[in-house]
Amino acid sequence: MSDNRSRKRAPRRDDDAPRPTVNPRRIAFDAIRAVTADNAYANIVLPRMINETGHTGRDAGLITELTYGTLRSLGTLERILAAASGRDVRELQQDLLDALCLGAYQLLYMRIPAHAAVATTVSLVKAAVSPRVSGLANAVLRKVAAKDLDQWCEDLATGDRLHDLSLRHAHPEWIAREFEAVLGPEELAPALAADNVAPPVHLCAKPGRITKGDLSRETRGGLHGQYSPYAVYLPGGDPGRIRAVATGLAHVQDEGSQLVAVALAEAPLEGPDAAWVDLCAGPGGKTGLLGALAAERGARLDAVEVQPHRAELVAKAAKGLPVTVHTGDGRLFGEPGSADRVLVDAPCSGLGALRRRPEARWRKQRSDLDALVPLQRELLAAGLRLARKGGLVAYVTCSPVLDETSEAVESVLKAGGAELVRPDWLLDRVPDSARGDFVQLWPHRHGTDAMFMALLRKTGNR
Repeated sequence: MSDNRSRKRAPRRDDDAPRPTVNPRRIAFDAIRAVTADNAYANIVLPRMINETGHTGRDAGLITELTYGTLRSLGTLERILAAASGRDVRELQQDLLDALCLGAYQLLYMRIPAHAAVATTVSLVKAAVSPRVSGLANAVLRKVAAKDLDQWCEDLATGDRLHDLSLRHAHPEWIAREFEAVLGPEELAPALAADNVAPPVHLCAKPGRITKGDLSRETRGGLHGQYSPYAVYLPGGDPGRIRAVATGLAHVQDEGSQLVAVALAEAPLEGPDAAWVDLCAGPGGKTGLLGALAAERGARLDAVEVQPHRAELVAKAAKGLPVTVHTGDGRLFGEPGSADRVLVDAPCSGLGALRRRPEARWRKQRSDLDALVPLQRELLAAGLRLARKGGLVAYVTCSPVLDETSEAVESVLKAGGAELVRPDWLLDRVPDSARGDFVQLWPHRHGTDAMFMALLRKTGNR
């Protein structure tokens, strides 16, 4: 007897799976609102929102592009919206302005048909802002759609080169000016453009725990890094789902960040080489790599972090390694002359990582450096105090700004007791990375964050 009821059900096809009910544009809008209204960080709130709403694949990619792209381009979008509306957009309610920026981004930066971008944004305004302002949104976005980005930039150009480049590449003028002071005028446009390209996720294979080849195979096609002996470029997906990352055999870390840590570890050193210090350790990426290298060399690493919650992240990154985590101020840590190698990864403006933090460029002000620069110099001086005579100190920032980099080092060197060391291992491996005897990496040159490093040897006893 045939019994259809006894047949096994065919497995559900992906096409039959329940689909998310929240519109991708609404998720992008909510993420932008969290950033502008609550001072949230997009790279923290957006993955959680995508996960909670069940979006994957192309929809998740669309949400990410809408959110990150809009946030990166806010300054330029607001200038165009002001011209299209004939008003100061700062007088608009913030949620309406966020929705208009989201719509304008689709019109000017994406291949979404104008009628679709306008219609979906007006619908979003009705649902998420107020039906009363939907007519205004429709009128303004139609004016934006009448020109492409190049035409808008031409119309708003003043003839001032920095202003016009800043407008075209969506950077505050003061940041463009700081970059130009290091690069010169010819490379400024490529450097600004590179900040607007979403970077791949870089992974670090912890030495002694997993090889770069094994990590590459586990990521199903991750390319080996160009320069770091431990870097793998993740081809896509959530790095947290990779077993090696979940179990601490590898971690997420920009290749430039890997390079400066390895350069300190590989620099020639006469005498004992057992006591290493990471003086500003949070959140722990460099600590994890240095700790793994220290384990292979029979050394120990003291990692210092002033903020307790970041010290916890450092302890997690260094689990199972010869690392002792200390919560405290690096300027006050340790006994003079007690360290063989010291990393001073100083708190900085972070302007070298703007491509990874879409909202950061619009939050920062030149005046923010007023508090950072003295702290950076005090930490470098503390690192030199910790180092023994002949010991090495690497001063590192994720910023190319002169005040935070070469000028900070030169200021401390004037006090005497230390000399610059050319980090040959890194400069010879990475073309166009030398800035005199300093190291300066760039997204547009090297595909890394704009990391700076100076290597110093202590020559005095104090």
